[in-house]
Amino acid sequence: MSKVIIVTGVANSIGRSTCKELARAGHTVYVSMREMEAYDEHGVEEAGAEPGKLGAELRTIAFDLSSEASVNSAIDTIVAENNRLDVIVHNARQVLYGPAEAFTPDQLAELYDTNVLSAQRLNRAALPQLRKQGHGLLIWVSSSSARGGSVPFLGAYASSKAALDALALGYAGELARWGVETTIVVPSALGPGHYVRSGRPLDTVRAEEYADGPTADLSEVALSALAQLPAKDRTPQDVANAIADVVDMPFGQRPLRVHFGPDHDGAAAVDAVADSVRAELLRGIGLEDILKPAIIR
Repeated sequence: MSKVIIVTGVANSIGRSTCKELARAGHTVYVSMREMEAYDEHGVEEAGAEPGKLGAELRTIAFDLSSEASVNSAIDTIVAENNRLDVIVHNARQVLYGPAEAFTPDQLAELYDTNVLSAQRLNRAALPQLRKQGHGLLIWVSSSSARGGSVPFLGAYASSKAALDALALGYAGELARWGVETTIVVPSALGPGHYVRSGRPLDTVRAEEYADGPTADLSEVALSALAQLPAKDRTPQDVANAIADVVDMPFGQRPLRVHFGPDHDGAAAVDAVADSVRAELLRGIGLEDILKPAIIR
């Protein structure tokens, strides 16, 4: 069945690939007009150029994830046009790489605004409709850095993804009785994109102190060793395929988490234990039912 979906972060590679796959699967996909400029630069406008061939429309809509009023207006428009909203894909992200001390508080505030608060704004705008419907799906694109082994100089980014992961788990339990499902998608954080195309500290003086001090070789050693790992990370297309597969799964059968590739940083192992402990706690306090979404009649 075709679904109405809003995807954030379409300017990055996972977002672009996800929109393509969801369009091919026959869904109506809304993306931010603001992000569409970068999206089109990569040729993904093809996903909307021939909606008949792809089986769905890729629609742009004016909204700014940093503005609560803008997000509220966009959701109102989507619901008015379709009389429903089925899926939210939280994929907006910013990556920072460098010594944590060298990032200014304003940089961290911007990072958290993009990686965490944007999801909260979108949820607050959209969830009243999903709860009213009695069905819906939240897909959160997290990162193995949220729970996996810590890579030097990726701490600021990892902390934002850990916050997003915790928020997603909180929502999962709170929305289950409303018939709204949750899936957390966990790509690896060990790929080169997290280092090559990431933001750098604005406090260059402190960054240089780390570069000239006893930590001078941390990046070189870590990145050289990561490049030698025996298996490559999954591509953005693999992540997009998995997201499309989750969207098309029957209600109640969607997994809480989907991990990708070899578990070099241990994130999948840690998540398995943590999610098992969460389930045990909820059973112990009499809330076992919120481990699965309720069917609302």
